[in-house]
Amino acid sequence: MTTTEGPATATRPRTDRTRNHVRAAGALYLVTFAASIPALLLIAPVLDHSDYITGDGADTRVLWGCLLDMVSALACVGTAVAVFPAVKRHSEALALGFVTSRLVEAGIILVGVVSLLSVVTLRQDLSGATGATGADTAALATTGQALVAVRDWTFLLGPGFMSGVNALLFGTLLYRSGLVPRFIPAMGLVGAPLLLASGIATFFGHHDQLSAWSFLATLPVAAWELAVGTWMLVKGFRPPAVTTEQA
Repeated sequence: MTTTEGPATATRPRTDRTRNHVRAAGALYLVTFAASIPALLLIAPVLDHSDYITGDGADTRVLWGCLLDMVSALACVGTAVAVFPAVKRHSEALALGFVTSRLVEAGIILVGVVSLLSVVTLRQDLSGATGATGADTAALATTGQALVAVRDWTFLLGPGFMSGVNALLFGTLLYRSGLVPRFIPAMGLVGAPLLLASGIATFFGHHDQLSAWSFLATLPVAAWELAVGTWMLVKGFRPPAVTTEQA
């Protein structure tokens, strides 16, 4: 008497133990949006007024903006760290590169935060000090403008250049692995070169960081990050299939 076995190629879904990591990464993607946009509005006074450091100022407002930028930087790192266990099996090199690029982006953002906090400190400690001369006030204003210029460059190099690098690394990984519908990483892979090209043009003075060209070049990568964050939070990654022989 003989027995026959079922086909060896039968598959069934594998339980994905990293699902919570993926959802956490998705939530942190959305946190970066929720923190960075109001932060830009809150720090506007110190960016838009060259005499902020010698005037009355809106320090509380600026401090809240700086705090939100810090939250955005930490969430930026968290997205890559949280998702790393779920994607390293597909390409450890791309996954590690994504973590590294996110760390670099967060570090650059924090440099900008420190520069604005320095403006606030100098305004509170030195502006209107007894015995200050016109030369002292002029020197203080120049220092404030220099610190704001540092922040402007960090805004270009961090959320500008590095966001494009992030999209290339993570978008490539997700497109190759098929963990999410491919139209989502395709947005990032199309938008990244546009963002990088716009950043290079801004770097060489072709147009301003907040120009219409820069805004249009940012939209595809912003849409990609919003889409991938929402998808990971709500849907997670598609679970890999495994043969019955592997089970």
